[in-house]
Amino acid sequence: MATSVPKPAGGGGMKKVLYTLAKVRDMGVQKATKTLVSKNTCKACGLGMGGQLGGMTNELSEFPSVCNKSVQAQSTDIQRPILDEIFSHDIADLRELSEKELATLGRLNTPLYKHQDSKRFKPIAWSTALFMASERFKKTDPNRSFFYSSGRPSNEAGFLLQLSARLFGINNCSYYCHQATSVALGATVGTATATVELEDLTKCDLVFIIGANPASNHPRLIHQLKACRDRGGHIVVINPAKEPGLVKFAVPKSPGSLIAGGTLIASEYLQPNIDTDRVLLQAIAKAVAESGNMEQHYIDNYTEGFAAYEQQINSLSWQQIEDITGVSTDDIKKVAQRYATSEHTVFAWGMGLTYHLHGVDNVEEVVNLSLIRGMVGKPAAGLLPLRGHSNVQGIGTIGVRPVLQAEVMACIESLFGVTLPMSNGLDTMAAMQAADRSEIDLALLMGGNLYASNPNSAWAEKALAKINSKVFLTTTLNRGHLDGSDDTEVLVLPVTARDEEWQPKTQESIFNFIRLSDGGINRLANVRPESWILSELANLVLGKSNIDFTHFQSHRNIRDAIAKIIPGMEELASIDVAKREFHVNHRVLHTPEFKTESGKAHFRTSTIDSTEIQTRPCRLSTVRSEG
Repeated sequence: MATSVPKPAGGGGMKKVLYTLAKVRDMGVQKATKTLVSKNTCKACGLGMGGQLGGMTNELSEFPSVCNKSVQAQSTDIQRPILDEIFSHDIADLRELSEKELATLGRLNTPLYKHQDSKRFKPIAWSTALFMASERFKKTDPNRSFFYSSGRPSNEAGFLLQLSARLFGINNCSYYCHQATSVALGATVGTATATVELEDLTKCDLVFIIGANPASNHPRLIHQLKACRDRGGHIVVINPAKEPGLVKFAVPKSPGSLIAGGTLIASEYLQPNIDTDRVLLQAIAKAVAESGNMEQHYIDNYTEGFAAYEQQINSLSWQQIEDITGVSTDDIKKVAQRYATSEHTVFAWGMGLTYHLHGVDNVEEVVNLSLIRGMVGKPAAGLLPLRGHSNVQGIGTIGVRPVLQAEVMACIESLFGVTLPMSNGLDTMAAMQAADRSEIDLALLMGGNLYASNPNSAWAEKALAKINSKVFLTTTLNRGHLDGSDDTEVLVLPVTARDEEWQPKTQESIFNFIRLSDGGINRLANVRPESWILSELANLVLGKSNIDFTHFQSHRNIRDAIAKIIPGMEELASIDVAKREFHVNHRVLHTPEFKTESGKAHFRTSTIDSTEIQTRPCRLSTVRSEG
């Protein structure tokens, strides 16, 4: 008797639409509309929309460019303040709440303080909070501190954070997501960000999605993937997990897709064993090489280091590849053939590649694969790191990282007449490891949830508990403010949401596009912009330095400084006057001109211990996802 084959599960569809409508109803239609159509950048993922083109509009003027995450991200901003009665409860009581329950308690509208011997938060005045924070900094050895930023704050706030850290005496300032990407791309193609713009996605014929789940975390990207399939292109997904939304997705913007119950997204779906991405990517390159489909002219004229890379891929036998990755040779060669016949390929990847001890090596293998067919340095092709938060790329651009380019450091010193520390700082993971060794006494944490961002929550709580004093800048409570707070001192400073800022400010999308957000919505009386808090704190801590940070309470003055210091950001100085948003100069690569020392792209070869990979008794993967 014939048996029916179950249809593949999918993502999107009416459940996404109904979820979004329910969120709008909960927010109130009038409030939601005011928020979503305002000239402010979307708070959700790094694809970006909004800004001066108007809410729900992207840089290609596509409208409506919105998703359930856009609405979800705004829903916590419009809440009423947390009731004072909440703070009569011990922190142990608050820990019983889920992240969602904590976020929906309401907005923080007053600074909070917890003494190391106390079991609960106490509301305090701003003057008291800033005095206490500044005194902790004055009494702390700079080498025993670190500064962290999530991807939510503005470019202006991020610039002040990194400048304050360096004038305090350390380079221990960093973010988490895609730091490995920035290092790898800088070393290979000379730019630490995407080499494509959004328009390139409308013209490519093949997209690799590696270690990412845009169906959940970047829903509007699915619209571009569907469009690629519609024009005869293909999508190759590489992910150990079978994500339903990458197999099939009912795109809310497409009535036909909704009616049909979804559109097939992945043309090919490879599921390698965990932590074997490097071997699989080399295997695809090996198959391309064996089929005679490498772009030798491009390799000879625009790259270097190919000989060592070729030797590496030739050293792998197909049996080794199958044993290590768990993917069949036939499936790998099928993907390689898709790539070999493509004229315009975009490689996109997420933290499934970067959240590894060898995350840099993983990204370098993506670059290697792109170079063998000359896919970097031409229109409609290139490299696209899928950064999660709405300004995590901007935070990196303006210098929140432990190592700055020498010319940027020199420019800061010359412009302000200061001397900066020259030693390499700690990135976020190194800072957490130092905390676990009891080598950190003070941390300033701007936005995000550093506790939850670590894959090992028990370890993260233990490490954070060893930091004597923590200063948080945030809009709502999360577990990061609670876990690891026992026997430590905690200050929580409430900040304005993006559309509440007192002055216009800027953000950068994953496509290197700088948007200007107007701010200006007035919801809460006792919140402060991050830039105001950082400038006030810097004045109190640094005293009579060469910089009067009061000058930087004007966002225009901060942007003027960024435009003079950060290469490619020259247009930022006039963005609030001209209202002209722009792509950062010299990032999008439509010609094979690379900002490396040799002017060529670099193949990078990493050593892979296949014996160590194969003999692991167990493989465990953690997942970071925003649903």
